[in-house]
Amino acid sequence: MIIDIHGHYTTAPKALETWRNRQIAALKDPSQAPKLEELVISDDDIRDSIEINQLAKMTERGSDLTVFSPRASFMAHHIGDFETSSTWAGICNQLIYRVTQLFPDNFIGAAMLPQSPGVDPKTCLAEIERCVKDYGFVGVNLNPDPSGGHWTSPPLSDRHWYPIYEAMVEYGLPAMIHVSTSCNPCFHTTGSHYLNADTTAFMQCLTSDLFKDFPDLKFIIPHGGGAAPYHWGRFRGLAQELKKPLLTEHLLNNIFFDTCVYHQPGIDLLTKVIPVDNILFASEMIGAVRGIDPETGYYYDDTKRYIEATLNLSEEDRFKIYEGNARRVYPRLDAALKAKGL
Repeated sequence: MIIDIHGHYTTAPKALETWRNRQIAALKDPSQAPKLEELVISDDDIRDSIEINQLAKMTERGSDLTVFSPRASFMAHHIGDFETSSTWAGICNQLIYRVTQLFPDNFIGAAMLPQSPGVDPKTCLAEIERCVKDYGFVGVNLNPDPSGGHWTSPPLSDRHWYPIYEAMVEYGLPAMIHVSTSCNPCFHTTGSHYLNADTTAFMQCLTSDLFKDFPDLKFIIPHGGGAAPYHWGRFRGLAQELKKPLLTEHLLNNIFFDTCVYHQPGIDLLTKVIPVDNILFASEMIGAVRGIDPETGYYYDDTKRYIEATLNLSEEDRFKIYEGNARRVYPRLDAALKAKGL
């Protein structure tokens, strides 16, 4: 089985964006406030949006199951207040749940959290519980910067985040560390803000002893880990100067990287530098990079091709990246598959 642990509902029906635009407009003009019942998306709308997009490409490229979450750039936690984010997260998570019910063999959910700048993370706990108990979700997306590029929140090692970590450990949920839209013009959302956040999250963990408090906590740092694999020597050296243990002991029982790296040399480096037990297959399809690479003639985000082509992996290694590691890092996913006899 090939499990893609990083997919977003980027092709959601247009009605979702229209409703969201009205919600945002109502922050200045309450008369524009939409009601929940005004968002009408039929099962056929969902099927149409999935079958010709994600599902068609999964079939074409040979992946079987995607861990699916709301569109990352649409989370936009910096907009409005907690009530705004709570309503929006609830709508988006319910829509993901409907996808998983219509396509139970192809998609399983991961939750968007109703984060809001300056708001206690405890306010996210009810949505986590709902997504686990009512929707059967297997992970969460955690935004380390709800301010949208201004980084006003404490680092991930701060006790500020502990309520979420406690819930993650209780329910067996890993978190993909994933920022959302940048409202800071210095940072392009997908080209710099995402990758900066990946690297920043890794460094925040490196400089802390977070995993002593939460030895069972699991983070996935997406997009190949940002700069971490490319600058592995720098991070090893910084850990040494800070009198931290070797990175294999200090971080790699808890931090994992996905394969959302869109060229062969990048995957070659990732699989050479990072232990295979810490790499999970992902494509972020359909995501930030949707075009065809003129050098290869294939889509940039067809990451399975790179895994197959690299000389760094054995067949056993590929099994771990495609399936084994995901089932270990996502215990609720493993349980769901076993319940189906898989």
